[in-house]
Formats: sequence, structure tokens, C-alpha cells
Amino acid sequence: MRLILTVAAQSAGLTEIDEAFAAAALTESPRRFDKGGDAFYDQISALHKSVRGSSPDAALYWFSRMLDGGADPRYLARRVLRMAWEDIGLADPRAAQIALAAAETYERLGTPEGELALAEAVLYLAVAPKSNAGYMAWNQARAFVAQDKSRPVPEHLRNAPTKLMKTLGYGKTYRYAHDEPEAYAAGESYLPEGMQEPNWYRPTPRGLEGKIGEKLRHLRELDMAETRRGNGKNKP
Repeated sequence: MRLILTVAAQSAGLTEIDEAFAAAALTESPRRFDKGGDAFYDQISALHKSVRGSSPDAALYWFSRMLDGGADPRYLARRVLRMAWEDIGLADPRAAQIALAAAETYERLGTPEGELALAEAVLYLAVAPKSNAGYMAWNQARAFVAQDKSRPVPEHLRNAPTKLMKTLGYGKTYRYAHDEPEAYAAGESYLPEGMQEPNWYRPTPRGLEGKIGEKLRHLRELDMAETRRGNGKNKP
């Protein structure tokens, strides 16, 4: 602390450190940070958690604090876009569009005008419905593939550009979904043979994902009906 005050005093052209200068220096110093400092990562963490916690005022406060502390608005724009995909996802896909548009607006307008677009994107993300279902599904899929064996593509899903490939049965039993009722090939499987449905993606009941969940439940009902009729030939 003494070293900080000494450097601050030298920068200000002072030879002595009095009580008033020390109080002013200690009040101002936490407002400034470098990218590698704890204060920087603590504040971006607070911003992210405020958005995730649906607290628009707190999100705006931390966003303003970081700008005031000298954070690069482009860095904040990238973080805001990450928040849109990680914590909102398909519950409100507009969040990612707004975050991206705000980043592009900042590139056009710069500081300070472009910061308004970023601030409004932060507010939108904070009040948007929240879902990490896509984020969790992606992490689970990556982890599974990383430790799993290399499974072959089922024959009915293989590309068959040559006569030989067609003779071998590539794509022979593939069902073109657009020709099926509701444009859905009920009972069909698109996973490798022997692999069970992992159910990684589990939509929340919030925002658009509520509708997505309803659709997936309906499609599963169609699958079960097709299986009962004995027509789900490509199911694992």
C-alpha cells in the first residue's frame, strides 16, 4: 500500500503524502484496473452473475463500473454476447441477435455513443427468460464424444453418390422427412447403431423453450406410436 501511495504521489509531482492525498488516492485506485488484476475479473463476474440473476440495475451498475474503470468496450461486447448464448440461449434467441447488433453498433459509433447500445443489450439480457439447457447439452455432447469410440454412420444415413454405394445399400431405407406426415419420420433414428438416445437437450419451460419442449414431447409421442405399430425399423 505504501508503494502504491508513493508511486501515485510521484506521478502527481508531490514530495510528501498527506492525509487528504492518501484518502483520495485510495478512493480512486480501485476504480482503475488492468486486465490481469483481480478487480477486473471480479467485476466481469459480478456483471455476468447479475445478468444471469435477472437484475437489470445491478447489471447496468457493473457494466458502468467496468467502463469507468477503463475496460475495453469491445471486450465487454464479447462477454455480453457469450452471456446471451450461455444463460439465455433458445429461451429467447433475440438476445444473441441484440447482443451482436450492439457490438456492431459500437464498431460503427465508438465511444461514447456506441456504449449506449451495449448498455441496452445488457438490460435486455438481464430481463430476458433464462436457460442454460443448450449450454449444458453442448458440454455433455462434447464430453461424450471425447471419451466414446468412433461409431460408424448407419447405412440409411450414408451418402450414396455412386452406383456402387447404392448397391451396397447406402441410403436405401432413408425416409425423407418432408414426405412424411407433419414432415417428421416418426420412429426413425439418426444416431449410430447401438447408441441410445442421450436426451442431452432438455428445454426449460421458460420463453421460447417452452414451445420447443412441447414440440419435442409431441414428436416423442409420434415415435412411441410408430414403435407400437412396429414401423420404427431404424431405431437402435
